[in-house]
Amino acid sequence: MRPLVVLAFGGNALLAEKEKGTISEQEANAARTAQEIFPLVVGDYDIIITHGNGPQVGNILIQNEEAAQLVPTMPLDVCVSESEGLIGYILQQAILNELRRHNLKRYVVTMITQVVVDKNDPAFKTLTKPIGPFFTADKAEVFKRERKWVMIEDSGRGFRRVVPSPMPVKIIQRPMIYDLARAGHIVIALGGGGIPIWKKENNDYEGIEAVIDKDIASGLLAAEMKADMLLILTTVPKVYLNYGKPNQKALDKVSLTEAKKYLKEGHFGTGSMAPKIEAAIRYLEQVTGTVVITNSAHLKAALKDPTKGTYIYSDIKPKRDKDNLLIDF
Repeated sequence: MRPLVVLAFGGNALLAEKEKGTISEQEANAARTAQEIFPLVVGDYDIIITHGNGPQVGNILIQNEEAAQLVPTMPLDVCVSESEGLIGYILQQAILNELRRHNLKRYVVTMITQVVVDKNDPAFKTLTKPIGPFFTADKAEVFKRERKWVMIEDSGRGFRRVVPSPMPVKIIQRPMIYDLARAGHIVIALGGGGIPIWKKENNDYEGIEAVIDKDIASGLLAAEMKADMLLILTTVPKVYLNYGKPNQKALDKVSLTEAKKYLKEGHFGTGSMAPKIEAAIRYLEQVTGTVVITNSAHLKAALKDPTKGTYIYSDIKPKRDKDNLLIDF
């Protein structure tokens, strides 16, 4: 079998911060992204792509509020599913077009992905993730009273809703994602970290209004897929200690033990690099594999030499036997 790679990148790859979010903007960005990740395709890998959805789901939530007097608003889990379909369509069309330009016969498919979380996760008691538009203090009070939302003042720009960000436990569609990828198709899955669901008392699944970190979920998926590589694309070519300071140091090759140590020492930003390091740890603790963190400009070089980005490897025996990892299917 070909090496299996889980490639994770952010929602900003399709929608930059200062863009309006028009379809033409997102299609142009998707076309560029398809070209940037094409070394994976011609490199003869089986490929699973995961992505963020922050800008897109934020826009969906704004649309929800602006049209609230005309149509019913949708809960956050439904909005996440909408963003998965929206981004998946734009991205798979761009990749399919790039494949056709090179006369390569591979299909691209988007998998709407549900992710189980634990209802006893401490995140449900301590809400940390701001989402959606900014509101006035008066409007925030209305939402607190009528919708029971938790609202916080954010960055001096107004009040925003905060929701839980629980840890992912199990990815429901993992056997389908695996089978499609191993059949040679390029699979887009786990958009925005996936749709959070939990089990009710009668054992039925139910959506929950929460946000799952897409990097940490990608680490879980890479472990469940027994992937050979977890490749995380970000805005910088390498991971750094003391980032942005005079004593900044780029990391070329890092052991799992060292990665845990650096994370504990607080070297990585909680909203930026820390979740990526947590994803690497989650993956490498389970299976023997390779993690590469870099940007798109260094992707081609990093596929040949992982230290062209930041290469993280396991120096600890994995918790699971790699050949028997696809359990509970």
